[in-house]
Amino acid sequence: MVVALVVVGLVVGAISGFFGVGGGMILVPTLLALGIDIKSAIAISVVQMVFSSILGSYLNYKKGKLQVNEGIWVGVGGVLGGVIGAQFTDILPERVLEYLLLFLVTFALIRVITSKKPPQGQGKKSFSKLTLFFIGFFIGIIAIMLGVGGSIMLTPILVGFLHFSTKEAAVAGLFFVVFSSISGLFYKIFSGTFENLNLDFTLALSVAIASLVGVVIGIKLKDIIKDTHHKHSLIVLYLIILALLIKKIFIG
Repeated sequence: MVVALVVVGLVVGAISGFFGVGGGMILVPTLLALGIDIKSAIAISVVQMVFSSILGSYLNYKKGKLQVNEGIWVGVGGVLGGVIGAQFTDILPERVLEYLLLFLVTFALIRVITSKKPPQGQGKKSFSKLTLFFIGFFIGIIAIMLGVGGSIMLTPILVGFLHFSTKEAAVAGLFFVVFSSISGLFYKIFSGTFENLNLDFTLALSVAIASLVGVVIGIKLKDIIKDTHHKHSLIVLYLIILALLIKKIFIG
């Protein structure tokens, strides 16, 4: 099992760096397919997201691609939302969590497919700090509740409504994951969630540490690929995740 999880962590880390996601939206369905229950899968996913998002955001910042100012307000909202979302994870039945994740992936897929380039000369839109805070707050609730970093929701908002390219959204999304995943992890530690699940931390750390190598690879690939190819790759990723979830929920 550990060897399989190391391979999964490497792949998820690369996906995280390339698409700017926490990795949970691919990691959770994969862990479900390996026979791990959804609440343990979510816990492992949160640990992995902390590792990959911090390293990935640091690398993006060093390259001059991360704009910290606006991202902080979304992130602070995500921290508070993440605490609430972690509590819902412990309360809601597994089947409800699975259907929510299915809906979320479907929304993201549709939004990215239908997004268009802004008219020439029209740049990225911007929101007030308060609006950014509440966007982060809402996304943080949903993200940690489902064991995803939140980028799955933030990316379609940035691309579909604020005219970000998918590459720019990837950088901003991964930075958001830093905030939401850390808040979710602290809640799960102090609330005793890990003890209640009797989760083997060796499994979680195997995925997390392996993902660090993957993140470096993913960011390097993101920086050299064309924007249009990056968008098409993101659509393919969502389709794969959707297929895994449909198989899990409706086929078993």
